Amino acid sequence: AIGALAIAKQRGVALHVYVDETRPLLQGGRLTAWEMADLDIPYQLITDSMAASLMAAGKVDKVMVGADRICANGDFANKVGTYMLAVAAHYHQVPFYVVAPYTTVDPACATGAAIPIEQRDGAEVRGAAGAFGEVVWAPSDAPVWNPAFDVTPAKLVTAWILDTGVFDAAAIAQGEHLRGWR
Repeated sequence: AIGALAIAKQRGVALHVYVDETRPLLQGGRLTAWEMADLDIPYQLITDSMAASLMAAGKVDKVMVGADRICANGDFANKVGTYMLAVAAHYHQVPFYVVAPYTTVDPACATGAAIPIEQRDGAEVRGAAGAFGEVVWAPSDAPVWNPAFDVTPAKLVTAWILDTGVFDAAAIAQGEHLRGWR
């Protein structure tokens, strides 16, 4: 998704990006915020739970997310929390785009139900470890559900922006994203 923003900036599009922190590993805070600063794109870092409130206040005109795997029907897996953004965007009638390389589409994976979801270590949710040591804010034996990804249904996606074009669900299913790249 960063590539699309970089091109928009090069073309003079006025941007302001709300960067979700992406709990529990904080990839948004650690990586996306750094990339926005490096590209000189104005941004604000928010907690994941703030996104719906921003949409309700009319401060978000589109949502753009990456994808780790896109199924033949357009369902896709991405960092956990993406599905929540899609539901909020749908409710608030904010366009929701998936931005990824065309190679992310897996025609052998029919739907999101076929994507295995890794469960990660509960310690990632109970606290954090970093340069200043380990900080724990929950009981050490607190049960944790910590999937690495979630699956977003295609019906919540406005369009898939791939390096081969912009596609709707029918075009993804028909393999149109591969035209000229085979």
